[in-house]
Formats: sequence, structure tokens, C-alpha cells
Amino acid sequence: MDAQTVREHASDLPTEPGVYQFLEGDTVLYVGKAVDLRSRVRSYADPRSARIAGMVERADDLDVAVTDTETQALLLEANLIKRHQPRYNVRLKDDKSYPLVQLTDHEFPRIEVTRDPNEGATVFGPYTSMGTVETVVKALRETFGVRGCSDHKFAGRARPCLDYEMGLCTAPCTDEIAREDYIADVDSVTQFFAGETGVLADPLSREMEQAAASQSFERAANLRDRLEVVESFHGGGGEAVSGREEYERSVDVLGVALRGDDATVARLHAEGGQLVERDRHAVAAPAGTDQEASDAVPAVLAAFLVQYYAERSLPDAILLPEHHGDEEVAAWLDAADVAVRVPGAGREAKLVELALKNARRNVGRRDESAALADELCLSRVSRIEGFDVSHAQGRAVVGSNVCFVDGSAEKSDYRRKKLDETNDDYANMAALVRWRAERALEGRDDRPDPDLLLIDGGEGQLSAAMDALEATGWDVPAVALAKAEELVITPDRTHDWDDDAPQLHLLQRVRDEAHRFAVQYHQSVRDDVSTVLDDVSGIGPATRRRLLGRFGSVENVRAASVDELLAVEGVGEKTAERLRRRL
Repeated sequence: MDAQTVREHASDLPTEPGVYQFLEGDTVLYVGKAVDLRSRVRSYADPRSARIAGMVERADDLDVAVTDTETQALLLEANLIKRHQPRYNVRLKDDKSYPLVQLTDHEFPRIEVTRDPNEGATVFGPYTSMGTVETVVKALRETFGVRGCSDHKFAGRARPCLDYEMGLCTAPCTDEIAREDYIADVDSVTQFFAGETGVLADPLSREMEQAAASQSFERAANLRDRLEVVESFHGGGGEAVSGREEYERSVDVLGVALRGDDATVARLHAEGGQLVERDRHAVAAPAGTDQEASDAVPAVLAAFLVQYYAERSLPDAILLPEHHGDEEVAAWLDAADVAVRVPGAGREAKLVELALKNARRNVGRRDESAALADELCLSRVSRIEGFDVSHAQGRAVVGSNVCFVDGSAEKSDYRRKKLDETNDDYANMAALVRWRAERALEGRDDRPDPDLLLIDGGEGQLSAAMDALEATGWDVPAVALAKAEELVITPDRTHDWDDDAPQLHLLQRVRDEAHRFAVQYHQSVRDDVSTVLDDVSGIGPATRRRLLGRFGSVENVRAASVDELLAVEGVGEKTAERLRRRL
């Protein structure tokens, strides 16, 4: 794209806030934000650096999204960078995107809080406070009855679900409301997100007054709190950023170190003057970056501030080694009452120096996830889900599904599953992977699809998992890691990596955690079975073991006749009768 083409694109753009994307075919090269889209895009006709000039030259198209406010442009930029990982942007490798609200493209649209909207959906946001968004969405559902269930649950229902009974949905699935009336309610929801706060605030206010008049003071107080959230929802441009206390109680200190194509940001966190937390974050510098350039560190800082504080509370103050230089970021932090300082001396300067030392430690070390992606010929391996099965000779069969994001355990995304009791490891693994795949494809799993599945086992377990993936049509790559020789098995070949290979260490951590989680769940299920028998008077540990050894499970003990129970050593007539009554 030459300078004249850039100017032609710019001349057609509005002078409003928004986000722009430079594209090469379907690939996003760069995402930027602007207070004035026309002016900002026109500036690329005369690029300010060789890196930006190279990006513009490669681009063959430009895409633009207009936002209502500068803050929305700031947050939308962060979401798009996280999703597309454009090579000419600074990218925080281990962070979440900001929440959005979508109304799906369906005959009866569904309202949902999401970070990955569906194609064709009407999307609002992004927003900085997940809690605030969820409060508003619940209030909208209680007022207008817009459904929140998945399309899978919506289809084929014979009677309304619990949401209808609770007043959260008008049950269009069973024709409890006409489609025209339902769409009118959806339009009201759209009006609210477009800025008409009264659409929701007015009915909430009336309901609050009615509750107070009937002396339902607790409900009136809850409605008052909800009304405050709703009325402030559009106050900051669609996001709800909490104000700071009068005095600084929490302070974040940032330090940045650059080396080659790698950057590291170290964060120190102080509460009440005491250093209570420290962490480090890998950052991908944009392609063609001159690490010696004067704007390299400010660019990393500006990108980190927006991308890191998605889904996190802002501190009262942030200390930086130098100014980040981004006016939109500065305006956002100022609106949130966050003090930003670059200390020159004293205790705060020493804290910044400590953060810099933490950032420099091991900066440039090759990323484990990147190494794994290279070895497996995948574009990226950021999110890995590990699977394992545990049982005792076919009894108390369970499966684990753990999740690691950029090398760290994401325990909120762990899942576990009771499986049919069978002493067949391959069938159990196939059932576990099929369960995960079907939930993903039917929209019943709120987690993002992983970049890689890791199966605890060898060729047999991997083959069973691949059969499940093929049967369901879930297109996710899978590998297995066998314990005995630590070989990484793929559908095409077997890798025998060095013991100190970073990608092997990553897979070992995922495999070991999946095994630990499965064994822990198996033990709890097994202990639950034992407890049922232990509750029967006259059944001790030895007799319990004989019963389970003879019949295999509590279900089989329950189905046994008195004569069969009496045949077990240690079980007399009274004990047998108690067993029959208890089970």
C-alpha cells in the first residue's frame, strides 16, 4: 500500500474514535486505536519509523471499526491484539481479553457475556469490569426475559426450563411468547447498550419503589445497588471503572527489559506500603522493532498497561521507569483516578529499580510454548488441555481435564468427569475426549478451544483420543506423552527430545497435573463408595473389601440377594438385612 492509497482510505473515514487494522489478505498485520480515525490513518502516508513503513508497504487493505468513545477504542484494540496476535504490535503473551456482550444471530437471539463473539452476532463493548457487565446482563434478563441458554438447550424443548420459573426468560423455546414480542424485548436490550440507560433504569426504579412501599426492604436495597450499577454503566463510555480511595493503598511498580525479539515486564505489587507480590510477564515485541529506539520501552509499557489490566482491578498508583507516551492510555488511567508517576529518587525510585532487576533476570530465554509449537509444526501452542483416566480395575472410573495457558496452570478451567465403569483404558480415554469434544461443538463448554490436547499415555490412548475427535469432528491437534520413556507421540511420528528440552518440560508439567487431578478425583469417588458401606452397622474395612472384591461395586452389592450376601465371609443375617435396607 503506497502513500496515495493510504490517503484515499483516510479520506473516506469519519473523524470519530475507533480502531483500524492493516491487513495483508486475511492476516492482520497491525491494530491501532485513534481519537480521530481520519487523521490517524492519514499519518501512515508518512510513516514515523522504518518498521511502520515496512508494515504499510506489506498491507493491501484497511479495516475500521467506529466506537462511541475513546475508552472503547482503547479496550477494543487490546481485544483485537489478543485475538489476532498481529506481528507489528506489542503483544502480552499471557493475558485475557476484555469482556463483550453479544446478541447472537438466531431467530430468537441469546444474550451472553463473552470474549470471543460468534460470527454474525451483534456485539457491544468491550468493558473493563466483568462483575458490572454480569450484573447489568442479569438485570436485562429479569426485565426483558431474553434467553441466556445455548442453542443446544434451546432446540427441541418440550417445556420451559428453570430460567422461566425464575423470571429470567420468557421461554420462546416453547412458544410462551410470540416471536414479534420477543424481538421487541431484544430491541429494548439493544437500545440500552446503545446508550438509552432509562430503558432499564426506569423499570428498576419503579420496582425498587414498589418493594420499599411493601416493606420488602432487603429487596429494595438490592434493587437500589443494581440501579446504581446500571445508571453508571454508560458514564465512562460503556465501561465501569471503580474509583480510587483518597489515599493510595495499592501500588504497582513496573520494570521493562528488552533483548532481541523478547521483552519482559516485571510487576511488583505493594499493599499499605508492604511489598506483597511480584510476577514477570513475557511480551512479544513487534516485528522489525529497533530495541535501541527511544520509543521501544514506552511502546511496551503502553501495550502492557491496557492488555494486563483486563479483568484485574486497577491499583491506586502505578510507578514506571519512564513515561509510556500514549495519550489515550493516560486519559483512561486518569478517568479511573489512577496516579501514574516516574520517580526520580527516594523509596519509589528504588522500587522501580528492583522491578527492572526482576525484568532483566533471564530475559530472552526461549519461550516453552513457542519451542513446542516449532517442534510440532503448529502456528501456536498457547492453550494446552491435558487428559488422564484413573480407576481401580474398572471401578470408580473418572477422567481429568486440566488446562495450562502459556505454561501456567489455569485451575479455573479444570474439569472432571465420572465415566462408565469399565476396565478398558482406551475406551475410557475415548469417552473422556468425546465428552469434551461434544460439549465444545454444542456450545455447552464456556472455555475457548485449546491449541493442543495432551493425552497421558502411549499410542493406544492417543489412537482412542483421535478416534473420538474424528467421530465428533472436533478439529484440535493431539499428542500423547508416555511415562516410561518420556516419548512424545503424534499421529505421524514419535519425538525423543533431550531431557532438558523446554518443550518437553512443559508437556511433563501438563501430563503430571492431569494425572494428579485424576487420581485425586478417583480417590474421592472411591472413598464415597466406601463410606456408603461403612455407614452400615457391622461392616468394617475387611468386610467392605470382601464385598467389593466379590461384587465389584456398590450397585452390584445392592442388587445381590440375601443368600449371596451371606456367602461373603463376615456377613451374618442381621448384617445382610441391614445392607438391604441401607442400600
